Amino acid sequence: MPYITVEGGNLSDKQKEMLIKRLTEVSSEIMNIPPEFFITTIKELPDKNIGIGGKTIDVVKDEYLKRNTK
Repeated sequence: MPYITVEGGNLSDKQKEMLIKRLTEVSSEIMNIPPEFFITTIKELPDKNIGIGGKTIDVVKDEYLKRNTK
C-alpha cells in the first residue's frame, strides 16, 4: 500500500481534507493504483519547530508580513 506523509505547519480541518483528497487522487492517477489503497498522514509541527535559513517559521512569516503589508 502506498504511504503518503506530509510534514508542515498547522492546517485547518478543511485544508487537511483537501490535501488528503488531492494527494490521493493525483498519486492514484500517476501510479495507476486505486485510491482506496493509499494511506495518507499529516504531521503538523508548530512554526517554532521548523526553520528556514536559520530562522524559525514564525519569524520568517512575521518578516514577510511586515514587508508585504505596507
